[in-house]
Amino acid sequence: MPITSDRRSSDGSFSEDPSSTAPPLQRLDHQGVITLIMSTPERFNALSEAMLEALHDALTEIADDSSVRCVVLAAEGKAFCAGHDLKQMRANPDKAYYQTLFARCGDVMQAIVHLPVPVIAKVQGIATAAGCQLVASCDLAVAARSARFAVSGINVGLFCSTPAVALSRNVASKRAMEMLLTGEFISAEQAAEWGLINRVAEDDALDAATDELTASICAKSAVAVRTGKAMFARQLSMPLDEAYAFAGETMACNMLAEDVGEGIDAFIAKRPPQWRHR
Repeated sequence: MPITSDRRSSDGSFSEDPSSTAPPLQRLDHQGVITLIMSTPERFNALSEAMLEALHDALTEIADDSSVRCVVLAAEGKAFCAGHDLKQMRANPDKAYYQTLFARCGDVMQAIVHLPVPVIAKVQGIATAAGCQLVASCDLAVAARSARFAVSGINVGLFCSTPAVALSRNVASKRAMEMLLTGEFISAEQAAEWGLINRVAEDDALDAATDELTASICAKSAVAVRTGKAMFARQLSMPLDEAYAFAGETMACNMLAEDVGEGIDAFIAKRPPQWRHR
């Protein structure tokens, strides 16, 4: 059950507020594609305690589901995500609280990275601070042409240290530092040029562009997609020689999958492959 509001228990963990009934996160399932929809538009889908808890729970559940092929992270309203809930943070001026909050946020970002299937951010409106971090943590991102991105904590005296981790793994260091030190917005076109997102769609075509990307992924062998995501993330932190050794071992094991035999036979026979996802 998703967490529905923003309270903390005495042990520092996040807990549910029984007075609230609307969950902050909705889930839609369709033919192997799960769409997680952040649903607090009145708060610009801020990463409140409840939102982080709901995202973490949903991602944990998805990780154990072998039928899932792809995840789309979307949002309701005029903003994708405005980052942390600053009012909530200001109301809890305690270091232990902040440590727990940022650790939970880091757990969510890492859960996206380590999820066995690709996660696609579907971005409209603004994605700022930890909201921009959320986009950067996803494997792929599609944005509406009117979308804008920033890591704007610097404007309130707070350097976006945790968003910098994800941002610097997507964007060249000087461009990342420019965003981090100025807090200025960049356009969807700039975000695509800089490597933060993959595709820009007209605002009224965002759904179609996202569906096109998920369909392309779902048309592939699930074995190849899952193998590839795990391999790609792991090799990034390796020295070059270790990365090649690991990649070679991964490909050798992947070659033994039933789908690879079918794919090669189909290619030679000039026919579509019939994946069995094993």
